[in-house]
This record gives sequence, C-alpha cells and structure tokens, in this order.
Amino acid sequence: MTEPAAVKAALKTQAVETPSWAYGNSGTRFKVFAQAGVPRDPFEKLDDAAKVHEFTGVAPTVALHIPWDRVENYAALAEHAKDRGVRVGAINSNTFQDDDYKLGSICHPDAAVRRKAVDHLLECVDIMDATGSRDLKLWFADGTNYPGQDDIRSRQDRLAEGLAEVYERLGEGQRMLLEYKLFEPAFYTTDVPDWGTAYAHCLKLGEKAQVVVDTGHHAPGTNIEFIVATLLREGKLGGFDFNSRFYADDDLMVGAADPFQLFRIMYEVVRGGGFSSDVAFMLDQCHNIEAKIPAIIRSVTNVQEATAKALLVDAGALAAAQAAGDVLEANAVLMDAYNTDVRPLLREVRGEMGLDPEPMKAYRACGWAEKVVAERVGGQQAGWGA
Repeated sequence: MTEPAAVKAALKTQAVETPSWAYGNSGTRFKVFAQAGVPRDPFEKLDDAAKVHEFTGVAPTVALHIPWDRVENYAALAEHAKDRGVRVGAINSNTFQDDDYKLGSICHPDAAVRRKAVDHLLECVDIMDATGSRDLKLWFADGTNYPGQDDIRSRQDRLAEGLAEVYERLGEGQRMLLEYKLFEPAFYTTDVPDWGTAYAHCLKLGEKAQVVVDTGHHAPGTNIEFIVATLLREGKLGGFDFNSRFYADDDLMVGAADPFQLFRIMYEVVRGGGFSSDVAFMLDQCHNIEAKIPAIIRSVTNVQEATAKALLVDAGALAAAQAAGDVLEANAVLMDAYNTDVRPLLREVRGEMGLDPEPMKAYRACGWAEKVVAERVGGQQAGWGA
C-alpha cells in the first residue's frame, strides 16, 4: 500500500499550467457570452492566473497564445508574471485565423503562405527567448475537405520541412510539442490527425520534439491511456492538454465528462514515471457559460483528485494479481483506489502548504471577482480571437 506521506509529498510537487485564453471571453463557434470583469489584456490575464495559483498552490505557469497575447515588450510581461508569483509557460502558435490559411498554413500548396506560417512559428520561438519559456506548442488546423483537393503525401513533406526549420531554431532547454486532432476544421484529411502521425514527425526531428495528448481530440471509444503508456515508454510524451468533451468538441472542464478516464490516464502517467519527469500538465479549456476563475480552480482540483487516486494504487498488490492472472483482483485494486475519497487528503496537503483547504470557497470570499468587475470597465476585453 502506498504510504499517505509519499502521496502527499508527490502531490505537493505537482504543477498544472493554466491557459491565458481561458480567462478571457471565449466559447463556442456559435456564440461567445461576454462576462463582466474579464481581462482586457495579457497582463490582466496573468493577474487572474495568479489568483488561481494563490488558492491552489499548483498552477505556477500560464500558457500564452500568439497573437491573442501579443504585447510590445515580452520581457516586461514575463516580469509582470514574476511579480504576481507565476511564470510564462508554453507559447502557443496560431496558424488558423488568417484568411491566407484557408487551404492550410505550414502544409499549404503555396510556398508564400507556408513561409508566412513558418515565420510566425519562428516569432513564437523569439517570444520564448524573451519570456524564458521552455515549450513551443503547435496545433495545425491544416487539412482538406474533398478527395483530390491536394496531394496527401506532399502535404506531409511540407509539414516535415516546416517543422524541421523551426526545430533547428530551438535553443538549449527548449522543446517543440506537437499536438494532434482527429478532425476539425478539415473534413476529409487532417494533416496531424493522430498520435502516430505526431510521433513519426517528432521521432524524425529529434529529442527536442515531443507529442502533446489533448484528452478531447480523439474518436469516441479511443483508449487514451494506451496512447499515454506507449508515448511514455518511447520517451515521447511531452505533455497534456486537459479538457473534456461529450461529442466532438473539447473545451469542457477536465474530468467533467469521464472522471474515471482521467484517473486511468493519470495512473499510466504515475506508472510510467511521467509524474516525476518533464511531462507538462496543461489545461486547454474555454469557459463560455461558467465563471472563468472558479472553473479553472475546479479544473485544477479535478486533476489533483485524479492524481491522488492514481498515486494511491497499491502497485505491489496490482502486480501480484496481474502475475497470478487474477483478473477480478487486479481490477479491484484499481477500483479501490478510484473509489477512495481523496478530498480529505487534499485538504491536508493544502493545509501543510499554507493554503486554505478549500480553494473554491477561499477564492469566492476574497473579493477578487467583485474587484475586477468594478475596475475593468471600458476598453476591449481580451477573449476569443482577440
């Protein structure tokens, strides 16, 4: 049986990166419901992210999205983050909102468009240098809608060529994290549709290129924990984008749709050594109808609960049952850990970290929500597409 002290020690080292775009007005493709008090610029997004870290203690970094978070002085932005007790995390590129990218970006048949896309990715590496960020996160909307629209193999060649140029620009200690998505917005072929495609490109690029697993980017029924186990085994799991989806989108709070799946994923992370390695645990969510900061706090605590349960799995008992071929006992060991109420344990962890044991209640009582509603008036709120 895993000792509670060891579980608590591991939980205190956990870090969950929050996304800047989740603090602004964002949501579905049909309607974005604006909320009062949301940030008007990247600096205010960092202010909100700092409140999440203040009450959870495990959200020390904030992912930026370029151009949504473009500023004149990125060193100043990084210093602002430091002053608030957080740091700039992954730099996320955007090659899907410009009219030039209608037929793709880095895979576009026009060399001029490809050049524009690659230049943007190189700009993102410049921003990494200025902010001290470790990770460049890439997701491409590139694909085709109809058979014959473009040559599938040629698009893969263009993808490889563009990625290689950006990879060579990475500095010491920097990484390229390649994300994949089954479909959307392309309907016939997607240029990076699955973990195998992402893995193949990362393998060819080298050690600085790794795969990102977005938990909402798979076909229904996909065994995500198998993908996680395989990538960990190969040393190619760079990080997660945590979220949930019921049908075909992926912006709901992590653990909302299937908390058992999140536990299974985190068990494979713990079992494969990913919890103590450089695997990045990031949220990638948009909050359209729920309050922003409370939703992010809830998401962070959902990851903590799944992790705590995964850490409680009795590895010795599980291995013995598996070796004996005792199917029911092996399953029972996992289910015992999953069915454990870990909330008292997490309250103890927070207390030992000098935090309020109830982060959601503490945030609601601090007055920050009322403060920003009163102060953040006028100007353009920074949200989806800003």
